[in-house]
Amino acid sequence: MSEAKPVSAAVTATQPTRRTFLKQTATAAATLAVAPGVLAAPKPEHGGKPDAPRPNIILFLVDDMGYSDIGCFGSEIATPHLDALAASGMRMSQWYNNPRCCPSRASIMTGLYSHQVGFGMMADDVGHYPYPQYAGDLSSKCVTIPEVLKTAGYQTAMSGKWHLAALDRKDNPKQNWPRQRGFDKYYGTIIGAGSYFNPNYLVRDNDRIDVPKDPGFYYTDAIAENAAGFVTEMSKADAPYFLYCAFTAPHWPLQAPEELTQKYADRYNGGWDKLRDERHAKQISMGLLRPEWKMTPRDPRVPAWDNAFDKTWEARRMAVYAAMIERMDAGVGKVMEQVKASGKADNTLIVFMSDNGGNSEELDPRHPVKWNRPNYVPYKTKDGRRDVTFGNRPDVYPGDEDTYLSVGIPWGNVANTPFKLYKHFTREGGISSPFIANWPKGIQPQDKITEQWGHETDLMATFVSLAGAKYPTSVAAGAVPPMVGETLEPIFKGGTRDRKPCYWEHEGNKAVRDGNWKAVTTFPTAWELYDLNADRTEMNDLAKTEPDRLTKMIRMWEDWEQKIGVQPWPLPSTPKGEGGHEYDVPPYLKNPV
Repeated sequence: MSEAKPVSAAVTATQPTRRTFLKQTATAAATLAVAPGVLAAPKPEHGGKPDAPRPNIILFLVDDMGYSDIGCFGSEIATPHLDALAASGMRMSQWYNNPRCCPSRASIMTGLYSHQVGFGMMADDVGHYPYPQYAGDLSSKCVTIPEVLKTAGYQTAMSGKWHLAALDRKDNPKQNWPRQRGFDKYYGTIIGAGSYFNPNYLVRDNDRIDVPKDPGFYYTDAIAENAAGFVTEMSKADAPYFLYCAFTAPHWPLQAPEELTQKYADRYNGGWDKLRDERHAKQISMGLLRPEWKMTPRDPRVPAWDNAFDKTWEARRMAVYAAMIERMDAGVGKVMEQVKASGKADNTLIVFMSDNGGNSEELDPRHPVKWNRPNYVPYKTKDGRRDVTFGNRPDVYPGDEDTYLSVGIPWGNVANTPFKLYKHFTREGGISSPFIANWPKGIQPQDKITEQWGHETDLMATFVSLAGAKYPTSVAAGAVPPMVGETLEPIFKGGTRDRKPCYWEHEGNKAVRDGNWKAVTTFPTAWELYDLNADRTEMNDLAKTEPDRLTKMIRMWEDWEQKIGVQPWPLPSTPKGEGGHEYDVPPYLKNPV
């Protein structure tokens, strides 16, 4: 039996023009055949709230950026556009994502736990694990945000990184590309990472396209420019719109225009220890963190700055990283210019977040295959004249197109100030994101940063409610799981809510948050217990003093594990050496602390 078509296939197959869009949407309920995997669109009843203002919605997502990496969350990096959105909107200090990019994007787009929709692991693992929860391809038994919002008359567009489709599918390989999962327009890259000057798998709508030969091309700029163009186009219609702008910055490789990197050339000469202290002090002063939440110790693999192997090279790594973030912020500014020019800024909801915690991956030049070369790592520069040097080598300075380095453990530790660990892990450093929401018509400026907590699955519930859409109980491919998330509307209005427990698992790293309590384990160690109200930085393990509470929370997690279909880690087919995070410490970090 052939696999069912994705939910939005019947809607997107005709590729409606802007002129016919509203007419098609209004008549969809009468004309749309309920084929396998297709969601029939109800009449746009707006959820029974005809008088409620239905906002345009823009979701900005950044890649591998840490909790403290923008100005309004403690950083020294210039992010004026994001800071302005925060100042005239709101910030949530306890917002959670998943600990890795594919699972996180799957949860954002579907409002479900990543295992429920095939992303217990990564899109690159398609066909590797014999479990539907680890398929590496988006399930046909779920719906995406644009698929649901289109049934309420929304226009939809996306610019940037997708990473929710398996490139190695032999049958219908495009079935989970953005156009097939609800987006009317798409520009971006299907895969997870790549050169900023010469990105691979660049796509417009459903077709691969060549990278422009313009030597000034920079992918972050292109994502922003296309997103801004979509805003201009969609603003001409009466219907509201949903725009998903997914930057790849600041994910490796470290590449940025040199003139911007030079702005930070001397900024990081003081090193990572001083910078962590500066960021932490700023976070406390702005009310983002409480003074009693102590800074976690420096990663034990990282030497004190005074003993760093090559301070000039290390400072350069962070300078390029900072330039990438500033350029991303400029991209947000480009999109916001068009929102304001459209005259619809007052009724446009802007949400900004990161897909997971800051990244500590040290790219080992001895193992380029592990990082999926050549899909992610080109062998030559765009003009074909220079070889691309892969991996973190102190004799290679990052930034240009012919280098391919990462920010690594020391600066990843800074990115996640003041928390423990990184991407991959379920400690606060791996699953905590900066969160900004701005909506002049629906969110009054909130001087006090809210400590209400939420999870990325809440976005689907929020957007569906605000759009007046109806989340389906089934599609032709089968039953659709109920939304995991809960609407953020009470928090937008300055109120409170009691968020139900939330669960995590990735590569054997587990966690559950219930109210202010968090149980967590880093594979393969024992469970620990923390009172996040008193100890957000997970410094005081209460497992021995609160054994009954920990036992109860472990059982909660195990019940969820059985319900969702989480498999014991490592799975039988997990590649050797990847089951326990056995990553080599690079030679340049093997120094006295």
